Amino acid sequence: MTIELCDEAQEFGRQALRALRAAGGDELVQAAEREPRGRHDLVAPVLGALGAWDLEPRRDPEELEAAAALCRSAGYWATPYPVAERLARPVDMNVDGIVVVAGAEPAAALADVDLRWAAVTLDGARGDVTVLPSAVSARESAFVAGLRVRPVDTDGAADVALALVLPCWTLLGMLDRAVELAREHVLVREQFGKPLAEFQSVQFQLTDAEVDRRGVDMLARYALWSIQAGRDDALVDALALRSAILEAADTVFRIAHQLHGALGFCDEAPLSWLSRYSLPLRRLPFAQIGTDEAMTGLMGRRGPAGLFIDIGGV
Repeated sequence: MTIELCDEAQEFGRQALRALRAAGGDELVQAAEREPRGRHDLVAPVLGALGAWDLEPRRDPEELEAAAALCRSAGYWATPYPVAERLARPVDMNVDGIVVVAGAEPAAALADVDLRWAAVTLDGARGDVTVLPSAVSARESAFVAGLRVRPVDTDGAADVALALVLPCWTLLGMLDRAVELAREHVLVREQFGKPLAEFQSVQFQLTDAEVDRRGVDMLARYALWSIQAGRDDALVDALALRSAILEAADTVFRIAHQLHGALGFCDEAPLSWLSRYSLPLRRLPFAQIGTDEAMTGLMGRRGPAGLFIDIGGV
């Protein structure tokens, strides 16, 4: 089992990070919030120039890793565009992307992106999507809109794991940035004549955030490998990753906001935008409890194999 991303995928992620920085970086999400209908033109051509939409993550393991690295870079800048959802598109439907949905009122952060979308449920039921008009502003909705799903088939079992895992890589990129912003903040802000970073309690908080971030980093790579290997438990691994990263996101953003204080909720702070636009990823298609229920429903009493599948008993 090899869970490290290949060199080419890592380099692709770095190039995407630079391209998004050059295109505006933190200002991308702010510009999209002011003019939601322009967010496709704001982001899609930048990633298209890198060849992002030519990736075939379902057919090539290295391109799957490149897609994951791209999603992570997009998350770092809170990129206001459904990158993961486009990359997870099924190969046997005439659509541009796919989202996992649940419940009687499906929704996704697809507002004002005029593309063809499909939806899939955990049990593999697929449908064509019509994105409904949103009654609230982008600032209030974070681009989330209701969906009308017209059933098409029940052949989507192979779609679900990838459509869950790639958005987790986007959220992982957001956690990367949140920890980085918190670290930078405590290094420059002073209290009682010395940087906040020198206080032991602050160091403990940052350590807790970093441990959680690194843990889900490993799980994200494992879930990706599980899809590459075609494991029967790939969906269980995807849900286990989602459960873990939702818990980590709660810890990381809580600590980042605590260390920033009131500034962390002001538009002047990148953390405020990052935190707000992480919410659709954390709440849809289901939040922590729904994720855990779905995972336990699939696993029963046997539990996930996990990272140490190849290690013998002790």
